[in-house]
Amino acid sequence: MITERHSVCPLDCPDTCSLTVSVENDRILAIKGSHANPYTAGVLCAKVPASYPGFVHGERRIRTPLRRHGARGAARFERISWDEALDMIHERFTAIIAAHGPQAILPLNYAGPHGFLAGGSMDLRFFHRLGASLLDRRPLCGGIRTEAWVGTFGTVPGMRPEQAEHSRLIVAWGNNVTWSNLHLMPVINRAKKQGAKLVVVDPRRTTVARQADLHIALRPGTDVVLAWAVAAELERRGAIDREFVARHVEGYEEYMALARRYGLAEAADICGVAADQVRTLAEWYATISPAAISVGNGLERNQNGGSGIRAVFALPALAGKLGVPGGGLINGAGFAFPKTPARLQRPDLVPKGTRTLNIVDVGAHLLDERLTPPIKAVFIYNHNPVVVHPDQNRLMRGLRREDLFVVGSDVAMTDSLAYADIVLPAASHFEHPELYAAYGQHWLQRAEAVISPQADALPNTEIFRRLAARFGFTDPIFRASDVELMDEALDPSDARLGGVRPSAIPVDRAMAMTANGDEFTLFKNVFPNTKSGKVELASPYLETKYRARLPRFLPVDSRYPLTLISPASDERITSTFGGVSGDETPPLEMHPDDARARGLEAGMRVRVFNDLGEVRLPLRVTDIVPRGVVSSLKGAWLRTSDNGQTISALCPAHHADIAEGACFNDARVEVAVYRG
Repeated sequence: MITERHSVCPLDCPDTCSLTVSVENDRILAIKGSHANPYTAGVLCAKVPASYPGFVHGERRIRTPLRRHGARGAARFERISWDEALDMIHERFTAIIAAHGPQAILPLNYAGPHGFLAGGSMDLRFFHRLGASLLDRRPLCGGIRTEAWVGTFGTVPGMRPEQAEHSRLIVAWGNNVTWSNLHLMPVINRAKKQGAKLVVVDPRRTTVARQADLHIALRPGTDVVLAWAVAAELERRGAIDREFVARHVEGYEEYMALARRYGLAEAADICGVAADQVRTLAEWYATISPAAISVGNGLERNQNGGSGIRAVFALPALAGKLGVPGGGLINGAGFAFPKTPARLQRPDLVPKGTRTLNIVDVGAHLLDERLTPPIKAVFIYNHNPVVVHPDQNRLMRGLRREDLFVVGSDVAMTDSLAYADIVLPAASHFEHPELYAAYGQHWLQRAEAVISPQADALPNTEIFRRLAARFGFTDPIFRASDVELMDEALDPSDARLGGVRPSAIPVDRAMAMTANGDEFTLFKNVFPNTKSGKVELASPYLETKYRARLPRFLPVDSRYPLTLISPASDERITSTFGGVSGDETPPLEMHPDDARARGLEAGMRVRVFNDLGEVRLPLRVTDIVPRGVVSSLKGAWLRTSDNGQTISALCPAHHADIAEGACFNDARVEVAVYRG
């Protein structure tokens, strides 16, 4: 008998869709959108219904614990029991701790599932109690934008995306809405039917860019210059809201001293766009209200990433666009939820003096003979670092170390788990209860398991409960049930929950996060909680943490002439579904003028290379990218490559201006025909 059950999509996407799952005989037959979440409203991206059944039940599913019996990286394993797996982990970890101390162990996890329980609860309690090195996960993606938000506004929510229906100007800046923020698109379309103008700022002519009234295809990494030029033009036009600035903005003169350096012509030249486009954006932003800006993660992926985002965040404060429905920034959604990470993750268990390592630097740390203590074990979960991290070849060299003990846990066998000594079968989110906030909308959701754990798979929470027990951690916090963990994830006394315990939120309807029943509106019912209580264009917070009181612009210096960008795919969420979405190699997109200058033609197989690596891709010649920019979709697995490298191999591992963030779009490459 087929039954339909409520669930939620947990993947690393801002929308966090509600799902209806058709189940028969403990198998998922089909998935469709549900209306439990009014924002996602029954609409799903194409990836989810096409890929999830195969992801959960397909041939790459890990069903039992495994032990490596071949060469590291060859993905040859033999089946073992859970007791054997836990004993081996305990034995090796204990020996490493005795020889080098607990900080020689590194959890290597990210945001494969972003529910509260699977994403960071019992696992962090275990590693905190163990005394393992801490991992700063934020720099890989999203951390720059979050820190820029906190440094400008504090830990307060921005505009609910549904409010953009009231906007008369919408700017999608570095946000590939149709692939990465799908449910904002119907809101934009409703606003457009009411006469709103749409501006898209993106190097690539995405689907949403083709629907825009103005598309500014700027050079990657120059967003800060464009936003500065708009700010300076607002001032020249007398469009600065002087009263708002005087009352609510800190650092105006310091900030504008930087912005005034860039006239329209100079900014247009640096950004590689027409001066008329910059002028039009400034004119529309000066004269059209309400105006909403949605800043995506695209513009953070370079060494000026924090500066670019901060400069965009400054615009509504300068022009007085805040405090009204449909006006402001569609950002900061994660702060709409009353999270209590100290209760859930128990950082108080961390021994004093424990080091924190940047996730971007893991490849370097694995090969650093001077690191004290050296990394002698990694535990990979919720993550596929071989595909996702910059400087892919360096990371793989680190994982090949024969003296490194590697534990991996995942739903499916990934390129990263091929390096593991022990592999643990994790349950998919369909197989355990979970609680979900979001980073792109303001609805809280809960889900129950819709099928039982497949074969010997276990939820993350149970895996780490068992590990804690095996290591002799007997405190009650290591035996907490999933229900108890849910209730520790959020503050039950917060008015946003309306007296409902998180574990009791109905699975058939989402709970709106509001300010006493009203949608959050910055400068109406929620205000900056920065040190000054104002919008801080010159940020003491960012100055203290990163020596970045003000934004800056720093060009990339490289002997390679082409900028490689790696946007989101319409087939994968980062690398999730790479094992079930086919083996087709994503093409390299190149402007016709760049192809002609190199004697290249559409359909050729080309070498894309720099000092870090080489990838061979089929060439697509198109003006979807501007001159000087090439593009290939991120997240492809190694089996799509004929030389064991994907585009992550070409991405540098230096840091952005704030949050020590990843700089994928600072990749500079050359392209030539492949004659192999």
